[in-house]
Amino acid sequence: MNTLTRRVIRLAAITVGLAGLIAVNAVPGAATLPVGFSSELLGRGTYTSDQTLPLPQGMDIVVSKITVHPGGSSGWHSHPGGAIVVVQQGEITIYESAGTGEDAQGQSEGDSLCVITKYTQGQAFVEGPGVVVDAVNTGSTDFILLVTFPGVPVGGSSRIDQPNPGTCPV
Repeated sequence: MNTLTRRVIRLAAITVGLAGLIAVNAVPGAATLPVGFSSELLGRGTYTSDQTLPLPQGMDIVVSKITVHPGGSSGWHSHPGGAIVVVQQGEITIYESAGTGEDAQGQSEGDSLCVITKYTQGQAFVEGPGVVVDAVNTGSTDFILLVTFPGVPVGGSSRIDQPNPGTCPV
C-alpha cells in the first residue's frame, strides 16, 4: 500500500470512530419519559433588569396573574420579598420612588428622585424587596403580568400598600 492509500484508510477509520462516539452520546439511554405529567407554559419573558432576590427558607412563594386596564394602576405598594415579573401582554410603566436627594450631611438637595421604566410584552424584570413602586398601564390594551412573589410571610400578603411618596408624577 502506498502512503496515500494508508492516509485515506486512516482518515476513514477516524471518521467512522468519531461518528460512532457522537451517535452513542446523542442517544439518551438513561433518560426516562414522563408518565401522567403535563406542563402548561403560562408566560415567558427576557430578563431586562439587574435586581436579585434572596430566597429565605420557611417563607411562602406566591404566584399571581395580574390584569390592569388602560389608564389603570396598581397604586403605590411594595413586596416583602420582592417580585419576579413577566409581561405576558401589553405595556407597563413602573414608577419607582427613589426618595429625595440628600447631601453627605443628610440635608435635602431639593429634587425628588423617580425612576421611570417601561416594559412591554415578552420582557421580564425584578422588583427588589421593600422597593416602593406604582405600576401604570400606559398602553392601549390591558396589561397582563405573571408574577412570582418569593419571601412572603407564611399566610401573609404578597403586597404592602404604601402612601404616595410624592417623588413621581403619578
